[in-house]
Amino acid sequence: MSVQDDLTAVQRCLDDLARSVGRLEKQLGTGGIEMRRVRTDANHLRESVALLRDAAAAPAAAQRKPELVTIPDTPYDDSLWIDTDDEGLGARDRRAP
Repeated sequence: MSVQDDLTAVQRCLDDLARSVGRLEKQLGTGGIEMRRVRTDANHLRESVALLRDAAAAPAAAQRKPELVTIPDTPYDDSLWIDTDDEGLGARDRRAP
């Protein structure tokens, strides 16, 4: 099965779940916290499957991991640090408190 087939099958199951929850609400009423929790959980599942469907439909290029940048082990050029303060120590020509 393809991903789309699996998502469609899950969507069908969620539709069945929503119908069953609706029937339960008619029989038990909507006032109980348990019924509200079941309805909320079913809605969260529906939203999650919609997000999965969107992610599966995105092009593969957009899902690729970003390219890693290699940082060399060689020391940086000291001229980069001219006129800078050492963190927590202040300026180079002054003593720390």
